[in-house]
Amino acid sequence: MTKARTRWPRQRDAEVPITSGTSGEAVAAARVNAMDLETCLSACAAHSAKLVASLDSRRNALAEALRHLLATHAATVPAAPATSPLPLLRRPAKAGSGSALLLGDALMDPLLAVGNKALACGYEDETKLALMVADTVLTQRKRSRAGWRLRARVLEAMGAESAAVIAYERYLELTDDDGFGVAVKVAGLREGARLRAELVQRLATGCPEAREFADRPVVESWAKGLELHARGAWDEARPRLIGALLAQIAADAPVGEVQQTLSRYLTLAREQAGVAGGGSAPASTGTRVPAELAAPAELTALTTLYAEQRRARMRGPVEDPTFGGVQWLTLGEFRNRIAGKSICLIANSQRVGNSSLGAEIDDYDLVVRFNSYRIDPAATGRRTDIHVSIHKHGFNWDQHVDTRLIFGGISGDWKYSLRNRLVPGAQTYLGDESLRWPVRDIGRLGRDVWSSIPTSGFNMLWLLDFLDVNPRLDLIGFDFYESGAYRLPAAMRMPITSVHEYTSEKAWVMERAQSVTDMRICLR
Repeated sequence: MTKARTRWPRQRDAEVPITSGTSGEAVAAARVNAMDLETCLSACAAHSAKLVASLDSRRNALAEALRHLLATHAATVPAAPATSPLPLLRRPAKAGSGSALLLGDALMDPLLAVGNKALACGYEDETKLALMVADTVLTQRKRSRAGWRLRARVLEAMGAESAAVIAYERYLELTDDDGFGVAVKVAGLREGARLRAELVQRLATGCPEAREFADRPVVESWAKGLELHARGAWDEARPRLIGALLAQIAADAPVGEVQQTLSRYLTLAREQAGVAGGGSAPASTGTRVPAELAAPAELTALTTLYAEQRRARMRGPVEDPTFGGVQWLTLGEFRNRIAGKSICLIANSQRVGNSSLGAEIDDYDLVVRFNSYRIDPAATGRRTDIHVSIHKHGFNWDQHVDTRLIFGGISGDWKYSLRNRLVPGAQTYLGDESLRWPVRDIGRLGRDVWSSIPTSGFNMLWLLDFLDVNPRLDLIGFDFYESGAYRLPAAMRMPITSVHEYTSEKAWVMERAQSVTDMRICLR
């Protein structure tokens, strides 16, 4: 039985400004397509029905986000007269009728959550749904930073990198604090595109005959090139293979497809030359050997360009690989640096922001702050000795501190974030992988013991309690967001995430508290 596919409605262009100085194709791809909220909600409802009993955990997460969105929408729809019950999702209103739904604050976060979960799935239908969500947000809120960032990420996933750069730059125009490392991402995409252009130019220059096939169908040229290569006619195969690559680029093919073509061509060339990475001996000496095969250094240079452009896209350029000579801290070294000192952990809560404890906070030997902390000397104190942050965003990474601890559950993602977000010279000491995820890796508290994802604050608190080397260990303003958040302005729009179970963390703290006041919880 054939699986039903979501039918995506036609979209119309919205009046959204596009950055100048970019190719027409990229501008067209980056242009927001006007999408009304009712049509988007209808598509979400239809997609939700397809995700029943999915075996994919990512789709299950999307299904939960869809249910939450639809339930929130149902709760915000005005009650209709009893004689005319209002359906959950009405038919899309005709243009100009004035009855279209408005995207209110209550729906904004659930809708964006659907877009992010859909993008994380990695499948075509879900990627299209994520793009529809982004367009829906930007149709009504043209200055939505979250909307532009989501759209940029979707376009990047679709391989439309030039259009993605336009959307990323629009996001950067609207934010003062680039906590998600978007500037580095844009730099990496631009550098990757430059390196790939250089690689393709060298291939085309070394094989002028390829131009003859650049205007022919890609599949036809590529298939014929592979056939000739299999028959040992590399001289005839090479221009067709490179010509197919040039045709792909001229047609603005998705970046992933071009990458596959480049990778396959270089593999065949290395195989033909019999160099490391190839699968067979060189071609017979009776044929004319192409330039990149006659000179192994040229083939090595081409392969290096390919590797560098891939690395630039994935990780972005790094001007200072030593990050200002930062010194790495192991678990034991961190213990020795904090031993015997009084220490306070400052919550990012409104309770702290409304306080007058600044001077008392600065009297501690060590002051620990978290993620997107905000400084108001009278309320929060001036000093930050240890900055603790989750790896997923880079708020305050440019603020100089003695020690920076970055937490993350997946080693590869954690390393990626350090490479792209760490600011050279902004820290003297940096926690190494032994300090990456304390609750899970040091405490060995698996999901059977601690089911929720531990917050940055709880990871740090658990670590300090585990080391047990501080005569005074106080938590200031920790009400577990009962009073609301007090963060940098750019971070205030970020929702208090639901993946953490604050009730369990509060219970853990209270079980160990020596004394509790309205503002301070003393654990030692």
